[in-house]
Amino acid sequence: MIVAPNSIKALAVERARALGAGDVRVVDARADAESRERMRASFGRGDLRTWAYDDAYARAAADPQAILAGARSIVCIAVPYATAEPARPPLHGRVSNYAWSPDYHLRMRSLLSAVAGEIDRAAGAPVTAIACDTKPIAERAFAARAGLGWIGKHTNLISPSLGSFVFLGEIVTTLAFEPDAPLRKSCGSCARCIDGCPTGALRGDYTIDATRCIADLTQRTDPIPREMRALIGDWIWGCDICQVVCPPTRNAGNQGSDAFVPFDAATAAPALTELLQLRSGEFKRRYARTAMGWRGAAVLRRNAAIGLGNALDRSAVPALVQALASDPHPMVRGAAAWALGRIAAPKALEALRAHAVVESDSGVQEEITAALL
Repeated sequence: MIVAPNSIKALAVERARALGAGDVRVVDARADAESRERMRASFGRGDLRTWAYDDAYARAAADPQAILAGARSIVCIAVPYATAEPARPPLHGRVSNYAWSPDYHLRMRSLLSAVAGEIDRAAGAPVTAIACDTKPIAERAFAARAGLGWIGKHTNLISPSLGSFVFLGEIVTTLAFEPDAPLRKSCGSCARCIDGCPTGALRGDYTIDATRCIADLTQRTDPIPREMRALIGDWIWGCDICQVVCPPTRNAGNQGSDAFVPFDAATAAPALTELLQLRSGEFKRRYARTAMGWRGAAVLRRNAAIGLGNALDRSAVPALVQALASDPHPMVRGAAAWALGRIAAPKALEALRAHAVVESDSGVQEEITAALL
């Protein structure tokens, strides 16, 4: 029996909603030249120079044919993930809420695979391919064209009913589904995300200098630029500020399911002095299942040191002194030196002067010298 494409679309939407999707829309799979040029301009400005994006990526991301030859439609799926933030005591760090729970890529791939399987079975042949952040696809642009929401001044997709705390996933298919209409909405004159960003990463023209974004800074694997460290505050992975202050997101509230609540309070708000001592085995046990699990323990230790420096609490000095003296990674030792200089308690400065004569790494030596100025 031949099933009409739009009957298959209805089956797919029903299946996706049953699996936790907050909204499902369809867009045609034509290449998006505007998105390609916007990405190329962003790469040309150096907005994303922390990452290895180039013109080839822009071409592929704007054309669904790169994912599935003969693509005619894209099923765009949004899954809300906002849940209540646990209490955060002093000297505990902040983690972006997408990383509190099991790695969203796994959950989204499971949902997308199930819906794609429904489409394939109804079509009687494999007619789909899935994408979820790990393949080149301009997912926010296609989601906006499908009517899931609009792209805000903070560059995230904003759903009118779900806000911007949504995971996006796509099912590309060779079937021709009836497309849904885009929304006629925008941020208007609202600039709360721009005003709320501590680092000035948002330009106000719907573009972002990601090299100044806290989410980007906390994921880089080289030392965070010195001039940006004090602006990071106590964020040790990601940042939610621009979305938390966004009115539609605030109004949407916490619509995430129990699957997105934190593993435990320590995952969402880790003690910074404990995180500073994190080693590989404990890192894998605690964080391998989350979206923080791919960067390694040294990045989190570095971020913990910066968070302690911004806390300006003298009780953190012993932990920072220990990190400066014994951490195996120069990046972490350098961050500890910066934090000790920022706290500038007598014992902190004494430790910096003592370590200056034994430190062998030139980068850490430079950090010690700067900290003592």
